[in-house]
Amino acid sequence: MSERRQLINLAYRLLGSLAEAEDAVQETYARWYALTPQQQDAIESPGAWLTRVASRICFNLLGSARARRERYVGQWVPEPLPDRTEWIDRWPGDTTIDPADRVTLDESVNMAFLVVLEAMTPAERVAFILHDVFRYPFADIAEIVGRTPAACRQLAASARRRLRASQPSATPTAQQAGIVRDFKRAWEAKDIEALVGLLDPDATAIGDGGGLATAHVDPIEGGAQVARAYVDIVRTAPGLTILERTVNGRPGLVAQRDGVTVTVYAFEVAGDRITHIWAVRNPDKLRPWTTGRRERER
Repeated sequence: MSERRQLINLAYRLLGSLAEAEDAVQETYARWYALTPQQQDAIESPGAWLTRVASRICFNLLGSARARRERYVGQWVPEPLPDRTEWIDRWPGDTTIDPADRVTLDESVNMAFLVVLEAMTPAERVAFILHDVFRYPFADIAEIVGRTPAACRQLAASARRRLRASQPSATPTAQQAGIVRDFKRAWEAKDIEALVGLLDPDATAIGDGGGLATAHVDPIEGGAQVARAYVDIVRTAPGLTILERTVNGRPGLVAQRDGVTVTVYAFEVAGDRITHIWAVRNPDKLRPWTTGRRERER
């Protein structure tokens, strides 16, 4: 059971859903306990066995998950990790991401990163996460995805190129926090001009209601359009409390009504402007945020 945190870490990054990750890990343990004591004793490294089985389960799930997400009502956004950490004063200094190839666990869980992973093939995603994030050798990955080690190396390289092409230069996290805080203040003040100044002219806002909560079916594109749409939110939904919270390892915002979380907002910042906002409103994805503190699996 000491491997559970590592398995959740892995499965969440592979699937983009905490609920699906927990199901995959549960299935992994079910397969372990289905073995006879003799079979368990014959496994030299139970941790490696569990990782291999969990990765294979996630690899198989990714194909069906893609089909389900194509039928999803509106936009599908990865499930935000529950985190009630206030980020005020959390990032007092310059914490620019190390430009080295190695991806850290914190990097691999931010929303912009997970969104790019969603565009990859299942094999690309598994090869990249296992190798670049968790440092597994390509020979082991080959057994999981049914490819040669050389093919897995190419899959990871392809995934790496996708990420580099889609992600802006890293903005220091302390600077991101200041920009998101300024956005919160301008938003609460219904100051459209200030919001437009904080948003990239080509900014995009995506809402995920899953058919269970009101959200724009299509992305909102353009800084001015996003600013107007967000001012409309606070005008038509009085009683919202906007809180500064850590969302997938980055400065984000949480909207609550009567103490219950109704929306989680994740941001991507490039330079001194916000380029993307992801608003998760699907109550199924917010259940961990509203049903009490859950241990952060990071």
